Amino acid sequence: MKNGHWMTAKDVLRIQAFKYPDKIGAKDLYKQFTFKQWNERTCRLANALADLGLKKGDRFAVLAYNCVEWMDFYGAAAKGGFLCVPLMFRLAAPEMEYIVNHCEAKVFIVQSGKDPEDGKEFPWIDLVNGMKKSLKTVEHYINFAVDSPSYDGFINYEQMLAKASPEEPAVEVTPDDTWVIMYTGGTTGLPKGVMKSHANLFSQYFIMIYDHEFNFDDTILLVMPCCHVNSLFYSFVVTWVGGTVMCYNMVSFNPENLIKTFSDHGVTFTSLVPTHYIMMLALPDEVKAKYNLNAIKKLLCSSAPARRDTKQGILAMFPNSRLFEAYGSTEAGCVTILKPEEQMKKLGSIGREAIGTDIVQIYDEDGKLITEPNKIGELYSRSPMIFESYWKDPEKTKNAMKGQYFSAGDMGYRDEEGYYYLVDRKANMIISGGENVFPSEVENCVGSHPDIKDVAVIGIPHEKWGEQVTAVVVLHEGKKMEPKEVTEWCKGKIAGFKVPKNIYIIPDEEMPRSGAGKILHRILRERYGKWGDQQ
Repeated sequence: MKNGHWMTAKDVLRIQAFKYPDKIGAKDLYKQFTFKQWNERTCRLANALADLGLKKGDRFAVLAYNCVEWMDFYGAAAKGGFLCVPLMFRLAAPEMEYIVNHCEAKVFIVQSGKDPEDGKEFPWIDLVNGMKKSLKTVEHYINFAVDSPSYDGFINYEQMLAKASPEEPAVEVTPDDTWVIMYTGGTTGLPKGVMKSHANLFSQYFIMIYDHEFNFDDTILLVMPCCHVNSLFYSFVVTWVGGTVMCYNMVSFNPENLIKTFSDHGVTFTSLVPTHYIMMLALPDEVKAKYNLNAIKKLLCSSAPARRDTKQGILAMFPNSRLFEAYGSTEAGCVTILKPEEQMKKLGSIGREAIGTDIVQIYDEDGKLITEPNKIGELYSRSPMIFESYWKDPEKTKNAMKGQYFSAGDMGYRDEEGYYYLVDRKANMIISGGENVFPSEVENCVGSHPDIKDVAVIGIPHEKWGEQVTAVVVLHEGKKMEPKEVTEWCKGKIAGFKVPKNIYIIPDEEMPRSGAGKILHRILRERYGKWGDQQ
């Protein structure tokens, strides 16, 4: 582009502060900032980080639950040309240390103080103090909180902002510059640092603005962790059109508090996983009736397909809402969308290509392009949303690509009408007696039992069969079931070799999940069956 110029978040915040100075741009349950205030805070933070020695391209790490300050952090990274590195709060200390060291962060921003909801102290100051001796590149630690306390060895965030310049940083930030390094890979192994440029993200925002029909009047609620890519995808998208982004502060999921927040704050959109919807639908009718849910105009369901009864329940509970489902990844952005009018016609489908995405390519295990319908292969996508590379890992970047097409390792197929269906992750496939078993097919069968809330299917090593199909089941509250009932339920519905041979029924809190709510099959395989256990 010779004379044209795409606006990055650095520009958009400044522009919205000029156009809508008194409109609320970002908020949470305890604080709110107009676009003018929010823009000034991001400038102050960017200038304060520069005063601490950060230069364009340097990294800073953030550890916090959801709160409005996340919008400062991402905004300041854009203003100063820095790279924000969010840490998933569910990680163990050694995993956090790995990420902070791997990205060579110079500054570490940490949530502190007490949770206003229950008065309990957030654990991150003590955790980070215990990590400091292992963090090789961090030069400065900053703490922030609702009540803004100070701690030894940490710079007080609000005091630092008050002293910093409110002027726009002079550094030039281009669409090709990296904005965020989002570490991913929790379902398959060591986390990889996904480098997302401004262009990767604002191209997605424009696509979502059209596909999800976002506008000036929208208030988006970020329920998924703000350190997760889902919240980055669905935060600044509404900023681009002058809407309001709200961060949901709850540490643990409380379905009644969530619908109360919808009602109290006029929320028009949120993105959730099926488990969240199931928990809201399970609320007693008298609880649901207490709240006005008419402001919700659209809802997104992601991470896993929702069942017909779940979809029908969502549309009944939110009468003015339209339901979308989407498939994508940190690296690829939004690949496919199932539109509201397609929900009941194409149950289980992830939809068709999002605007701006090339025709998805499907390759078989021999690397040959599949062109016929209903044949399973690995999905590859191409779009402006595709990441730049994995941080310091060109080999893994190369292995994930076929030319300009990226694969997250997901297996699926395309039907005669061009709709895509996920079968499973390549890494999760079970081979039992020489037969390929895709866990999602077995999970759909087991999960259709009315007493079963959630299920994960894994392969456990077996001397004779190689792997044995195993189901780990969570029941709805108050329900009881014997393992043999699961087996009987599946017989006749799926092939005999796919019927689970081992069934474990566990409490919901024991099911390992990623920050996005996805079940971590890898952890279950480690828990229930290793080759060493068979010796």
